Amino acid sequence: MFYLITYDIINDKRRTKLSTLLEKYGTRVNYSVFECELTQRKLDKLLAEIEVKKLLHKEHDSLRFYHVCKNCAPKCFEVTNRLDPFESEEMYI
Repeated sequence: MFYLITYDIINDKRRTKLSTLLEKYGTRVNYSVFECELTQRKLDKLLAEIEVKKLLHKEHDSLRFYHVCKNCAPKCFEVTNRLDPFESEEMYI
């Protein structure tokens, strides 16, 4: 399942920890936006990690998950010359 994940975290330390965690699950496409392909198991694990590490203050912070269905993903597009949304990047070391 494809997800667009966005956040607005007030505290710098928690925001850095959350972005570092999200980098393990997907691709950063903007400062506070990630594109992730997550199975239900990975999604549950991510949510559990966020809860256990206490990365959110629900009264002040925002963390949103937008599910992009498989039929809708091909309809997403990038206006600039960057990769297509949800297309994984190959990395060479």
